[in-house]
Amino acid sequence: MATIERFEDLDIWKEARLLSKEIIQLSKNTELKTDYKLRDQIKNASGSVMDNIAEGFERDGNLEFR
Repeated sequence: MATIERFEDLDIWKEARLLSKEIIQLSKNTELKTDYKLRDQIKNASGSVMDNIAEGFERDGNLEFR
């Protein structure tokens, strides 16, 4: 089994990045673009998913990462 050395190599982080990109596109191309507070909150939340995965990976503890 290969050891993952960077959080960017985690499949779950890649999925979170795709989700974040999709949310950004939705916020630009739907009625969400006019609801500034909701749009910003949703975009920030999608970015937080990637941040939390990266932070958990950097802690080097399997118990915390789960």
